[in-house]
Parts: sequence; structure tokens; C-alpha cells
Amino acid sequence: MTLAEFFSCSLLAFGAPIVMFAMTVATDPVRIIIMIAAAFGWLLSFLLSSLVWYAVVPLRSYLVFGMIFAIIFQELFRYGMYLLLRKTEAGLKEISENHEIGSNKLEMAYVSGLGFGTMSGAFALVNVLADSIGPGTLGLSGGTEYFFVTSSAMTLCMILLNTFWSIIFFSGFDEKNYLKILWVIISHFFVSFLSLLNSRELYAASILPSYIVLMITSYIAFRCAGGSSKTFIQSFSARS
Repeated sequence: MTLAEFFSCSLLAFGAPIVMFAMTVATDPVRIIIMIAAAFGWLLSFLLSSLVWYAVVPLRSYLVFGMIFAIIFQELFRYGMYLLLRKTEAGLKEISENHEIGSNKLEMAYVSGLGFGTMSGAFALVNVLADSIGPGTLGLSGGTEYFFVTSSAMTLCMILLNTFWSIIFFSGFDEKNYLKILWVIISHFFVSFLSLLNSRELYAASILPSYIVLMITSYIAFRCAGGSSKTFIQSFSARS
């Protein structure tokens, strides 16, 4: 039973990102490099926020304190990835095997965001998945049986949000539309603070608003990438 729970939660959290990686990133070595670089950038932001948390001893017991600095450093490194990719865009296009990378300016934003989100999700869920293997399971004597599935659902939400946030973030700086950047930062703080409700087992209060934000963010990212209702319908039509 615990092994089944492990695989089901793993697939819930990482199934969609793995498919996205296989279909859109794995076909080009340059995209893989960008994704790995973005994942490394997230690791550096996590390291810096951890150092701040460790240095400020009186506030270590406050989870909100560490979360605030984690979000700030993540957004700073997202901006750093934007600058790096925009400066190396021409060179990346030259070394790409199909020379198509960079044809859509937000393509690299998508790949970078997927790397950012995947690393974030891995750190958020790896220990939870390790505990789900056993021995025993939650919900029998104390705790709730919804903990693992809720953690997986929130991890999936954050992976997808980071992907869409990067698209909106890059688009905002390209167009100098700072409302888009503001949406990314505010929604990042909002969803992160909602996750604090899980400690009180208020899972519905955290998951439902988070997925509403995800739907809004995905729509904004879709429009930023040049999508329309017509192209959305065409994406479901059979290709010749």
C-alpha cells in the first residue's frame, strides 16, 4: 500500500512536468543546458536564503521569515536568468542543432521556468515521498491520510506556476510591462503563504485558491506567448 502511495504521489507531482520535458526540452541539448542552468540558479537562491535564515538566529523559529527571503532570492535569480539568456541568445541559437531556439523569445523563458519549478518541486517533495514508502501510513492514529496527496498536488501547482511565472516575467521585461512582473511577485507570495495553511490541515483553503491562481497565471502566460482562442482550438485539431 505504501509503495502504491509513493508512485501515485510521484506521478501526480511530476507526471505532467516529465511529459513537458520529454516533448519540448529533451529533443534539443541547448534546451537541456538552459533547464539545468535554471535549476542550478534555483539551488543558489535556496542556498542564499538558507544562509540568511541561519544567520538571523532570533527569527529561525518563524517559517514566514525564511519563506519571504526564499521568494525574494528566487525572483532575483529569475531576473538573473533573464539577463543571462537575453545576452547569450544569439550564441545559443548558433550552437542549437535545429537553429530554431530563440525563434520565439519566450521559448527560453518556458524552459528556464520548467527547470526552476522542477528543482523547487524536487526539494519540496523528496522527503515527503521518502516517508510515504513506510513503515505505516498516515490517517490511522493521528495525522491525516490527505497529507501526501495534498503535498503532491501543491508541488505540481508550484512547478507549473514557476514555468508560467518565468514566461510572464520575461515578457514583462521585454515589453517593459511592469504589471506582469508585479503579478508574478504578488502571486508568488500569495500562493506561498497559502501553503502555510497546510500545517493546520486546512488543505482545501490552500489548494483551491492556489489552483485558481494557476489557471489565471496560465492564461496570462498563454496570452504573453501570442496565444489566442483560435490557436488554442487549433492545438487540439489533428495535424496533417
